[in-house]
Amino acid sequence: MALRISNRQARWLWLQSQGLCETPTGPLDLPETIHRLGFVQLDTIQNVTRAHHHILWSRNQHYREPMMDQLLGQDRAVFEHFTHDASILPIEFYPMWQRQFRRLGEKVSGHASFKKAVQEIGREHILSRIAREGPLSTHDFDTRVEGKKQMWDRPPHKRVLDQLWYAGELATSHRQNFAKYYDLAERVIPQHHRDTAHDDSAQIDWLCRNALDRLAFGSLGEIQRFWGAVDAKEVKSWSQGAADLVPVKLESHDGIWREALAPADIEARLAGVSAPTARLRIINPFDPVVRDRNRLSALFGFAYRNEMFVPAAQRLWGYYVYPILERDRFVGRIEIKADRSAGHLRVTQFWPEPGVSWPVGRKTKLAAELARLARLIGVSDIIWECDRV
Repeated sequence: MALRISNRQARWLWLQSQGLCETPTGPLDLPETIHRLGFVQLDTIQNVTRAHHHILWSRNQHYREPMMDQLLGQDRAVFEHFTHDASILPIEFYPMWQRQFRRLGEKVSGHASFKKAVQEIGREHILSRIAREGPLSTHDFDTRVEGKKQMWDRPPHKRVLDQLWYAGELATSHRQNFAKYYDLAERVIPQHHRDTAHDDSAQIDWLCRNALDRLAFGSLGEIQRFWGAVDAKEVKSWSQGAADLVPVKLESHDGIWREALAPADIEARLAGVSAPTARLRIINPFDPVVRDRNRLSALFGFAYRNEMFVPAAQRLWGYYVYPILERDRFVGRIEIKADRSAGHLRVTQFWPEPGVSWPVGRKTKLAAELARLARLIGVSDIIWECDRV
């Protein structure tokens, strides 16, 4: 008989595994935080602060923006590559990422646009320049997009740089003002990580087990989507051969029970799970706890979508809207924008969730979180441009 996990238990387990159960204070161990999450998604948009900074700050509010660049560019404690999107991963995961280098490198090299780019600039030209000159960014090359530029068009040199990066021949040396600098992988990644090899089945087993470990429970689709580094057939085959997985029945927010899998230690996790902190959190749209919209809806009954690339007239909410988490439920959403040069944080829209009241205590907690977020980016004023809560 499958182990049954109530909806409340499931919420608590998920938030605890994602580092959002405890109050985000105390000593900061940044490598351990990233290891616990598995990866931290990067994003270019600096609406208040970039997504990766916000995600880490949400786990420990001693985090500050320069820390990630040091961890990547100086300490070499992390590396940058693709999960479901561009992400930072612990450097010790590098040996288990070899199949991802192969998968993505081969996929990109098959594109007609890449083949055309190679004809124009050549792989060896780029590799020889980087070998000779050191880390280079896309701004150090001068090829251009021909004709009318579309949203996701890239100049030939950028297409070749990215293929070499996907394939693991190049690695991100560092970022400067968020611009990526490419270098030869052997000059970035410590040799013992590059020399450690595992066969494909061992990498698949590691990817699936580590996904499930961080999910605490999940469907085959959720396991597959966690890293985006295995396909559905591989996850299904893995699950059929892994004898120590625990079948569970999981209660959704609406009382419907569905089948899922859990790690072997799920009973110990259930016995040790604790109630989430009462601290109210403003969650980034790219935070892993809200990224899988189906999981988010099933567990919390919270319908959310990222509307940055949705035409303004078609948006339900706004351009960059942050979910608001309190304890184990989402109590609202807020649109905020930083103006660092002017020294203020603007609240442009606010929506309480249906059926959620906002007494004085909850309003006070939101004001405190806005003040903390303002301190992170070094501004002092919070300006409400919409009706206050």
